[in-house]
Amino acid sequence: MNPGTLYLCATPIGNLEDMTFRVIRTLKEVDMIAAEDTRNSIKLLNHFEIKTPMTSYHEYNKIEKGHKLVQMLLEGKNLALITDAGTPGISDPGEELVQMCYEAGVPVTSLPGAAACITALTLSGLSTRRFAFEAFLPSDKKERQQVLEELKNDTRTVICYEAPHRLVKTLKELLEALGDRRITICRELTKKHETAWQTHIAEACEYYQENAPKGECVLVIEGRSREELKAEEQEQWEQMPLEAHMEHYESQGMDHKSAMKRVAKDRGVSKRDIYRMLLELGQSD
Repeated sequence: MNPGTLYLCATPIGNLEDMTFRVIRTLKEVDMIAAEDTRNSIKLLNHFEIKTPMTSYHEYNKIEKGHKLVQMLLEGKNLALITDAGTPGISDPGEELVQMCYEAGVPVTSLPGAAACITALTLSGLSTRRFAFEAFLPSDKKERQQVLEELKNDTRTVICYEAPHRLVKTLKELLEALGDRRITICRELTKKHETAWQTHIAEACEYYQENAPKGECVLVIEGRSREELKAEEQEQWEQMPLEAHMEHYESQGMDHKSAMKRVAKDRGVSKRDIYRMLLELGQSD
């Protein structure tokens, strides 16, 4: 018997008109729908007159229930996975089930649709060419600080999710870790009162301390400027004694002339300038 297929079905993040024809058809045709919250999803299914049976699949039963769902798939049943909103596996349950399916030899396909992170990115007015999606920052304090430290010099646009009651705290942490960068704060995406506010992190901190935010937010944060990074790095090299700078490369096995070339590049000067400075220090050979 050939196994069935797992269909990852994106559902609207607010506006029901964003439900695709393909997802509606698939949800009607599969044998079972695994839903993050059946109480929430029944409203969606009723709206589109979908009568397919549902079962729960969420963060707290994803391993135990995942094995049961894979067994159904191996028996030839076709299943669809939906979450409360958006694309399964993107800051929502789904990743583990997909891994289980691949390990069991079960086909998986994804039906594209709404995703809050991409919707916010395209609305942000910031660079969309390269971006990093961080979802919700870790709740563990040490891990959270590690992630913020990693983002400090990231030149990509960064996308985060945040709950309203934690927004001010997170904005303060971002301001301290990343500096006062441009940020676009998106709320109520695809809904009637959708907003995308492009501002700076400090201004957003000040505003939301006085005006309590409502609804989950998507934060789209400007990446670090390559020019600033280069200038900062050059300044650090320039503050290092020239002898120590040369030793830095020569200790890695680089010959004297190659080390001079790298040092010159680091400091934004010519190789001849480095040669002259070393000559003055008696280290040109």
